[in-house]
Amino acid sequence: MKIKKVCVVGSGMMGRQIALNTAKYGYEVNVTDSNAAVLEDMGRWAEDYLAGRVAKGRMTAEEAQGVKDRLHRIGDFAESVKDADLVIEAAFEDEGVKHGIFKELNKFAPKTAILTTNSSAMVSSTFSPDIEDSSRLANLHYFNPALVMELVEIVRNPETSDETVAALQEFARTTGKMPVVVQKELEKFIANRIITAIQNEAFWLVENGYCTVEDVDIACEKGCGHKMGPFRTKDLTGIDRNFLMMQAQYDKTGVKPSGYDLFKKYYEAGRYGRKTGHGFYDYE
Repeated sequence: MKIKKVCVVGSGMMGRQIALNTAKYGYEVNVTDSNAAVLEDMGRWAEDYLAGRVAKGRMTAEEAQGVKDRLHRIGDFAESVKDADLVIEAAFEDEGVKHGIFKELNKFAPKTAILTTNSSAMVSSTFSPDIEDSSRLANLHYFNPALVMELVEIVRNPETSDETVAALQEFARTTGKMPVVVQKELEKFIANRIITAIQNEAFWLVENGYCTVEDVDIACEKGCGHKMGPFRTKDLTGIDRNFLMMQAQYDKTGVKPSGYDLFKKYYEAGRYGRKTGHGFYDYE
């Protein structure tokens, strides 16, 4: 299973970064999206990002042009996946949408292609009924921002083959990432399970008045050696996104997740984090 050509399905925040990172390391990459405006915006974003790298001396103009030449935005789904050795689904976290994508992949992707989902919320076996061969199916979970974060989690489903795992490990390493393998499917995989335990305790401390947001972040950064405290991290990933995930969990279980009331207050105030200039911290 030698991977040469990659298709990324979804050109939003994660998909575009995964695609650009892959093209940077010499792979031919097609990117497709059902939303033409988002796909067009990705093109402008890539131009700006590469121009910035050149301006900062992190990349030569020739290297940047090479990345652009290997990165192809294709609106037609069937055309984008027809020659792929690896497909990375990076659409937003809607199970119905993802089922539709994998059914289309079953029709149009090569029968030898490895099919993966970047989802951290849904294990790949969720989509086994949509495809003919689940031995070529796995989670390939990147962390945000995917251009920077080195960790990639490869999660096997009960039918994922050793050959698929080995090919994904090699792919991850040759694109500047450090892969870990989760041998059995479970919720949140490895890193997010550990992070969740830390975050839940952080949220509890603040909600119950033991310390401030700033105190928690300082303790994690200066005492535990974390690069970024949990509240600075949430400002980066988006308070709105995190609250909506909490709301979905609350709706499903009837139990408030840790931090629900705290995040609701910031969400209703429109303080979504860095992208709005205001979150747990102010950025303007």
